[in-house]
Amino acid sequence: MKSVSKTIVLIALSLVVGVGIGYLWPHGEGTMNQAATDENKILYYKAPMDPNYRRDSPGKSPMGMDLVPVYASDADMDDAGVVSINPRIINNLGVRTAAAKFSPLSRRIETVGYISYDEDTLHQINTRVSGWIEELATKATGDPIKRGQVLFELYSPMLVNAQEEYLAALKSSNTALHKASGERLIALGFTNKEITRLNSQRSVEQRIKVYAQSDGVVAHLGVRQGSYITPATEVMSIAKLDRVWILAEVFERQAAWVQPGQMASVELDYIPGKRWHGTVDYIYPELDPVTRTLKVRLRFDNSDQTLKPNMFTRVVISDNKTSPSIHVPLQALIRGGSVDRLVLALGDGRFRSVAVQVGIESGDRVEILAGISAGDKVVTSGQFLIDSESNVDSALARMEQTPTAAEPDAATQDSDADHHHHVMESSP
Repeated sequence: MKSVSKTIVLIALSLVVGVGIGYLWPHGEGTMNQAATDENKILYYKAPMDPNYRRDSPGKSPMGMDLVPVYASDADMDDAGVVSINPRIINNLGVRTAAAKFSPLSRRIETVGYISYDEDTLHQINTRVSGWIEELATKATGDPIKRGQVLFELYSPMLVNAQEEYLAALKSSNTALHKASGERLIALGFTNKEITRLNSQRSVEQRIKVYAQSDGVVAHLGVRQGSYITPATEVMSIAKLDRVWILAEVFERQAAWVQPGQMASVELDYIPGKRWHGTVDYIYPELDPVTRTLKVRLRFDNSDQTLKPNMFTRVVISDNKTSPSIHVPLQALIRGGSVDRLVLALGDGRFRSVAVQVGIESGDRVEILAGISAGDKVVTSGQFLIDSESNVDSALARMEQTPTAAEPDAATQDSDADHHHHVMESSP
């Protein structure tokens, strides 16, 4: 009997201890219920038509509408400008993001240009007397020319008479006349070699040969066989192709980025993948009044003569770098009439449009002076669709809104709202 009593006492004590431990031990279900309660907690009440009108207790809005509760689970989504998109829809829209970087931004200029002869190598052919072109050796622009090659033969009555006078002076013993007639031949374009021939052969040449002074190609041909020319006639010009100029057009806003001596590179459509490297040789002193661009001259070696005059080129001028700054892909920027924007990816399918201050554009990057921080993720694809769903105007208004003395305080607004509501109810 005694042992049975002991057993009953022990069982009773065990039950008491078990109940106490169960009471003190936290319940998982209770924790979940508490979390759910926190999420369903009402933070404040807002007006349905004006998210800026918030109160701690239920009531009426200035328009007489019931205030709507805002729960903790919806607090983030209550921020103006925040848009929530289902992850599956994000994938279907092809939304892509990129992080804002903080680093030096190269002042990269991408533009177009065309190849031209190096005018330092141009050699203009003119005559010092009038006459007729005979035996024109070159027939077309672009023909190759070698130094010492005969370009054309010229018949000039003036040169014929000058030769005859020289030979007459040569036969005479008048030294002064001989010297003067020789100097006249030199002034009319005779060479010392041709005067030596006159001294030895003592015969007049009816046609005088004109020779090339350098290698190159015919850049311009202004005469034909049998043409009558004067000293003012531009017979032809010869240019070398071992060096060429490229004339590039730089936009006015990038004019300050270009300096003589900067490195430049060009690509041609007819040789994809190959790049030529040169330098900025000269910056012209004025802008084109029609295109509003600045002409920049680049100098390139062309020993293989691959670069042909008048070819179209893609030009990249890149040398100077800015101090470290925040920059994002240019395609992420949404241009506006007075405000430029970016769409930030907040995570968990949430996005917000923010106003930004834009700096320089360099290639496919754009500098952001204010509005975001380094590391922020910006939307680079699909941002226009997201931006259209975001209440940007109200978001900017709330960010810039500051209370003034003329604005009524919350108590006054409540009083005015209640009075307005009372009047509405009292009026027939």
